[in-house]
Amino acid sequence: MATRVFADEELQRLREFPEISREELFRYFTLTPADLAFVAPQGRGPAVRLGLAVALCTLPWLGFVPDKVSSAPPVAVARLADQLNVDAVQLRSYGKRAQTRTEHVRLVAQYLGWRPAGSMELKELDEFLLARAMEHDSPTLLFRLACEYLISARVIRPGPDTVVRRVAHARTQAQRETYDRLAREFTPQRCKELDALLVVDPSIGMSRLRWLSTGPVEASATAVKAEVEKLVFLRNLGADELDMSVLPAERRRFLATVGRRLTGQALERRDPAAARP
Repeated sequence: MATRVFADEELQRLREFPEISREELFRYFTLTPADLAFVAPQGRGPAVRLGLAVALCTLPWLGFVPDKVSSAPPVAVARLADQLNVDAVQLRSYGKRAQTRTEHVRLVAQYLGWRPAGSMELKELDEFLLARAMEHDSPTLLFRLACEYLISARVIRPGPDTVVRRVAHARTQAQRETYDRLAREFTPQRCKELDALLVVDPSIGMSRLRWLSTGPVEASATAVKAEVEKLVFLRNLGADELDMSVLPAERRRFLATVGRRLTGQALERRDPAAARP
C-alpha cells in the first residue's frame, strides 16, 4: 500500500534528514540558555552533548529524529558545535548503540513536552485525516498535512509507512462517508437513471454522459437549442433537486472532476458497493 503513494526510495528519504534552509537553520538550531543547561550538564562528553543537541533541535524541525543522527546537515552540526564549543567531528562517534539514541530521544521529548504516537494519538490522527480526506483526495497532500498536524500536536511522527497506511484508511473512510451522506438522494429509480447515462443511446449515437459533456463548437441558434435540450434533460432527471450540501465544497469539486475525467466504462467499474464494509 505504501509504495502506491511513495516509491521505496522516497520512503527511505522520509526517514532521513532532508536539506535545510537558512531560515530553518536559524529557527531550529539556535540553543537557548535552558537548552544548553539541558544538553551539557557536568560529566557528559562532547560527542554525547552534540548528539543530544542535534536530537533536541531536529524533533521540532522534522517531527521525528532520524536513526542516523550523525548524518544531520553539516551546516546545522557546525552551528550547534560552535554554540557548545566542541569539535563538529565529534558527532561521528555518537550513537553507536541504538539504546543510547532511543533514550536520548525520550529525554528530548520529555524536555520539549512531546509524546510518542500511542493508540490515542493515532486515533486523533485518524479523525483529523478523515476530516481532511473529505476535502482533499491527494494522498501526498494528506501525508504532508498529517505530518504538520503531528508537529502541531507535539506527537513524534511514526515511520512513514505507518502514516501512509493511516492516509489510505482515511481516503477509504471518506469514500464510505460520502456514500452514506448521499444515500438518501440515490433512490433505486435515480440510480437506474444515472446508470443509463453510461449506455449508448441509439437516438443520438452516443452515451448521454458523453452528450452532456460535449460542449458547443460554434455560436449559433442550433447550438443554443442543443444546450437547452441538455438543461431540460437534466431537470427531467431531477439533477437540479439533488442536494449535495451535505458534502464539503472541496469534496463536491473532487467528485465533479472525477465525473469529467473518467470515461463511461471507467465509471461503470467504480462500484459504490465495493467501497462498503
